[in-house]
Order: sequence, then structure tokens, then C-alpha cells
Amino acid sequence: MHPASSPYDERLTAPRSWWLIAAGIGVGCALMLFPLGLLPALCGLVGGAALAAVCVSSYGGVRVRVVAGSLVAGDARIPLSALGEAEALEGEEARAWRTYKADTRAHMVLRGYVPTAVRIEVTDPEDPTPYVYVSTRHPEELVAALRAARETSRP
Repeated sequence: MHPASSPYDERLTAPRSWWLIAAGIGVGCALMLFPLGLLPALCGLVGGAALAAVCVSSYGGVRVRVVAGSLVAGDARIPLSALGEAEALEGEEARAWRTYKADTRAHMVLRGYVPTAVRIEVTDPEDPTPYVYVSTRHPEELVAALRAARETSRP
């Protein structure tokens, strides 16, 4: 739980099954190199598993934060003054907004392994982006943090 007065900070990590797949890739590399000897097989195991783990970590390690009057989602830093209302999405509604209801101009920090999300309208007239879609495991808390941060930033 995140209290309304504290900034929101969440790290979206890859599911455990992805790490098992990374280990399996290492084993596959070792088996591929086994006919060349034990040392190449060990190098294949370590190298293949390490490379796969780096890929899993880089894709799976996205942070979503509300800090310093901004929403930081992945590489995007969006000032709260450019954002409108936030809507928590769960289940079928979240799936709809990332598939057939999705707008191609929207900014999406989408992780398919996270079933819930928040959709936030973009109110900046200079920005053609209609909304921001952010995958999050705690959509209600993110909406509350956005509201609280918006209220404290108003003069």
C-alpha cells in the first residue's frame, strides 16, 4: 500500500516463468556446444543464460512513478499539468483498451503479463497523444497517487 501523501513507485518485473525460460536457454546453448567438449558446453550454459537473463531483466524491469509533479512510466516523463482524469482498468476493460479500443497515437507502457492498467487522458492541446496507457499491478493506488499529486501541485 502507498499512502496518498507519499509518491507512487512500482517496478514491473517479469514473471518467474520467464526466468525459468532464460535458464532453459542456457541449458539449450550448453547442449548445442556439448559435442565440442565440456568447457565449450559450460561457456554456452553461462553465456546463454546470462544473455537471456539480461534480455528478461531489461524488458521486464519497468518503473512507474509519480514524483516531482510528473508521471514517470518507463522512459516517458509526463508533467501532471498535461494529464487529465485517470481511470483504473481491470480484466476485460484493460484487455479492450490494449487491443481493439486502442488508439495508435496513444503512449502505451504495456506489459502483457500485468492484467491491470490505468488509462490517463492527455489534456495538452499541443500533444496529439489522446491518452497514456500504463500497466500496473495496483491501478487504484496509482489513480489515487495521481489525484493526490495533482491536488498538492495546484497553487
